[in-house]
Amino acid sequence: MVSRVRVWLNRTYAENVFFMDQLRRNPSDRAVEIHATHGDADSPVLAAADTAELEPEGLSPAAYVEFALDQCQRRGIDVFVPRLHQSAVVAHRAEFEAVGTALLAPTPQAVAVFEDKVVAYEAVQAIGAPVPPWWRVRSAEELVFAVEELEADGHTACFKPASGAGGVGFRMITRSPFSMTHLSGFPSPYVPLDLVVEALRQAEEPVDWLVMPRLEQPEVSVDCLTGPDNRVRLAVGRTKNGRRRGFTLHEQWLEPARRIAEGFGLHHLSNIQFRMYGDRPVLMDVNTRPAGGLHQLSQCGINAPWAAVQLALGEDPGEITPPFLGQDYTVVSGPRPLRPVTLPHQRTQEVEPLLPAVPSPAAEPAEAAAADTGTRAITPA
Repeated sequence: MVSRVRVWLNRTYAENVFFMDQLRRNPSDRAVEIHATHGDADSPVLAAADTAELEPEGLSPAAYVEFALDQCQRRGIDVFVPRLHQSAVVAHRAEFEAVGTALLAPTPQAVAVFEDKVVAYEAVQAIGAPVPPWWRVRSAEELVFAVEELEADGHTACFKPASGAGGVGFRMITRSPFSMTHLSGFPSPYVPLDLVVEALRQAEEPVDWLVMPRLEQPEVSVDCLTGPDNRVRLAVGRTKNGRRRGFTLHEQWLEPARRIAEGFGLHHLSNIQFRMYGDRPVLMDVNTRPAGGLHQLSQCGINAPWAAVQLALGEDPGEITPPFLGQDYTVVSGPRPLRPVTLPHQRTQEVEPLLPAVPSPAAEPAEAAAADTGTRAITPA
């Protein structure tokens, strides 16, 4: 009888409830138990797991590794999919292996390269993969120089933190003065250059930004599964063009993605993102973890999470080619269960008879649960 596989996901994105669903519905019909930890008690990932714990707050990376090793040993974890403190965790791979846990994560060297976007662009350019022009900016003067260089070539300048994920801190530069236009409708990613320059000059510490041209659609995220032998087993592009999503196997996207995944030891699951710079694709970003939208490959007949777990366990799934490409689709939100709420201890207050006590606003959860994302096909006209 084949034993069950115990998988742990730490402080991951809400959308990975679908990653968990796919592990349970694996084509090998293998029993899978999932452990999840998070800092937010209302994470739907906790509710979707077989066992779950809240993570302690404020741990240093080294202390988190100790916490993780204890979780793996105490919970009998076979495969650990680290997101939080990934860099510190992968540096201790041998210690996790010693307690019987395989890490579904790249090498420490690969994680280090792609933690800093400037270092990543330099390294990727050195192996011949296409990148856009960029400037590392730490002051107002450097920002103005980079913006003027880009605008002279007819581009709109944008910036984002040199280290970061998920589009946090991304802004586009405009020369238009701040006006009611910026206060109408939904918040815009456009910020006036003069306001950014003034904010930089008043800042107490220098920033560390990557400034580059705004890249055009389509955006193509290539999901890769790479073995410890540096050979890619799976590469499929997910296209995004406005609301419309789709899939591609075109080599203009897949060839540079394979080159990056194999060249830098992006073992197991990674996500390599491209956009258009003029008439050619260039690298936008590299995620050294499973993408939140990885589950969408199920529309191409692929269970990528399970193939990755197999690879982590030493059960090579071989080269994976999608049997078909799913039709175009869009992404919509839907409900997902949460764990029952246990209200914190409430201060006793006098209330009118027969009226229920109302918790103070401070007792309410600090954050709403992140929205889960499903997919819906778009039927061609």
